[in-house]
Amino acid sequence: MAFQSAAGHGNLPNGNFSPIIFSKEAQIAFRRSSVVQAITNNDYFGEISEFGDTVRIIKEPQLAVSPYSRGTRIAAQDLIDEEIVLVIDQANYFAFKVDDIEEKHAHHNWSSMATDQAGYRLRDAMDSEVLTYMAGQATAALTIGTTSTPTQIRPTGGNFTPLGLVARIKRLLDENNVPQEGRWFAADPVYYELLSDEDSKLLNADFTEKGILRNGRVSEGTVRGFDIHESNNLLTGGTGPTATSGANFGVILAGHMSSTASAEQINKTESYRDTESFGDIVRGLHLFGRKTLRDDALVRVNYQS
Repeated sequence: MAFQSAAGHGNLPNGNFSPIIFSKEAQIAFRRSSVVQAITNNDYFGEISEFGDTVRIIKEPQLAVSPYSRGTRIAAQDLIDEEIVLVIDQANYFAFKVDDIEEKHAHHNWSSMATDQAGYRLRDAMDSEVLTYMAGQATAALTIGTTSTPTQIRPTGGNFTPLGLVARIKRLLDENNVPQEGRWFAADPVYYELLSDEDSKLLNADFTEKGILRNGRVSEGTVRGFDIHESNNLLTGGTGPTATSGANFGVILAGHMSSTASAEQINKTESYRDTESFGDIVRGLHLFGRKTLRDDALVRVNYQS
């Protein structure tokens, strides 16, 4: 772009002396936090290799306890060998091309930048899919509010205060004998704004060592025994939780690490010559699956602010 010239000035009028300078630092797109790996059971990560693979998870047998008196005739219970099948039935891919001329003369490593972006997009797509799946697995007994009549979460005047909601979820899980260790709570930024409005010491810098942490983790400590996470990938309805009419809602999920299993693998990442130009094509395939193992350890909240 040429500098402005004074009226009547004719020296180097086209501005070609002004060089175009490209920054060596590329603008990196904002990235959403991923929480699925932090809130699901990943024990089966290494057991998949191809799309359609299944992981068979044996359930612990349920035994009955009977009263005993002297002389009681003992009847042995048959053990039932139940299993849950985790199927690798989700797949996403990426593919991009880098021309030889671009690769040779560019001041950026386009292949490296694009591969990094692709890895994030694959992770983000899995995060969104698994969270939506988990929201659909919660039982009616462990669902607070409905999609037509969401529960109101407000610092004052609602069905729950933000911290009061966490206390209710804790009670529901306690009643189901869900272990204390390994509990998590995932909500969107709207909920955490409400929590801040409640003047919660948990989000006050005087009471925590750090702010937002990696993988969507909000606080280093726990809230009512839950590790708390923030995500923009949680399910919403209509225009989201800030609208006050019916059918507009946000979803909060909470539970225990054992509630849902997830398994993923980059099955193929390869580079090959494009047959129609002078360039290389890089592509990758991401396989994953998810399965709710314990629906009595998963809570869903449909809410409005």
